Amino acid sequence: MYPAEMNSETDIQLSGPFSVTDAAGRKHDIKAIRIFDEGYGIIDVYVDFAAAIGKERLYEDKVLIGQILTRLRQIGYTGPDFGHGDLGLQDDKLIVLEAPEEFNPFAASKGWKNLAEEFAEDAGDDWADEAIGGQAASNSKLDALKNKFKA
Repeated sequence: MYPAEMNSETDIQLSGPFSVTDAAGRKHDIKAIRIFDEGYGIIDVYVDFAAAIGKERLYEDKVLIGQILTRLRQIGYTGPDFGHGDLGLQDDKLIVLEAPEEFNPFAASKGWKNLAEEFAEDAGDDWADEAIGGQAASNSKLDALKNKFKA
């Protein structure tokens, strides 16, 4: 599945329809702002347009992006502005923005899961178990060596 496709099982809709105006004064209708429900730290924010935006580089339009950020702030986001996402993700009816790390708590409040944190917790537990076991084994070997040289 192409990442831009809507999937009700993996998408979290942050905003429904609203309209914005670009720097040239043209009106654009947005269907939704959404994110995927899981990710690794950096969140791509998908802005779905009701009509094709063609080859316009709206992901670089500061006026339009400012209105999208205003919408996100109206629903609770309080962090810094976004940059555009990977240029390969931009599409005919979609712009993708890359949210800063400060977006993560807001996204989590909407149901997003940070897989990096879950992985770090699991890996940390495994590492701690190995370290404790490894320390005990090292101490046993050291004691055995000490006893060998004493004899």
